[in-house]
Amino acid sequence: MIREVKQITYQEAKPWILKKHYAKRIPSISYVFGLYIEDKLSGVCSFGYPPNYNYNNGKCIFYTLQILTLELNRLIINDGLPKNTLSQFVANSLKLLPSPSVIVSYADPNNGHHGYIYQATNWIYTGPSTPKHRYTFANGETFDIRRGIDKKGEIVKIEKLLPTYRYLFFNGDKRQIKQMKRELKMNNLPYPKGDNQRYDSGDDLWPTIAQIVHIIYAVEYHK
Repeated sequence: MIREVKQITYQEAKPWILKKHYAKRIPSISYVFGLYIEDKLSGVCSFGYPPNYNYNNGKCIFYTLQILTLELNRLIINDGLPKNTLSQFVANSLKLLPSPSVIVSYADPNNGHHGYIYQATNWIYTGPSTPKHRYTFANGETFDIRRGIDKKGEIVKIEKLLPTYRYLFFNGDKRQIKQMKRELKMNNLPYPKGDNQRYDSGDDLWPTIAQIVHIIYAVEYHK
């Protein structure tokens, strides 16, 4: 099985994110990579600037160090691929990002995720994010970002959510990674454990794809 990870365009990634990821919305995207197997696009991994401005240049991550900070905000692959495909896809996507940099991402226990892909690729677990709420509007849409909900219409339901699990990845050479670890002001904690869920995308792009494994629900605003 021939695999290749390479940068793809926003337009190539858009249908995957909108139709196959259950969040059904486009996050901030600065870099997006595709997993190709036998020349067929079989996965998408996107990175963007964190919506929380406190993360800009690692402001809330490091004491004094200023480092490019990105968020891994969408990760989608076809079902039925070999077990190590996802970790290899993430690892090779990280190698294509600017260096040095620090990557933040979140695993959402509200959707049965604990971040095993981050654990498999040696990310640092820094603890839970600030708890937030999910807002349901009269038109059936849901939103979990407090900012901007006044433009969404009438709120008919508010649910308190479990905090997401926050992970960090240091991208750089040995010296740079050592410096980032020394400057880290967040906790370095044991990995959380639990049973992950699998999801049916419900809307395939190709008839041959029956399911998508949703590994990350990357929320769009964290404190």
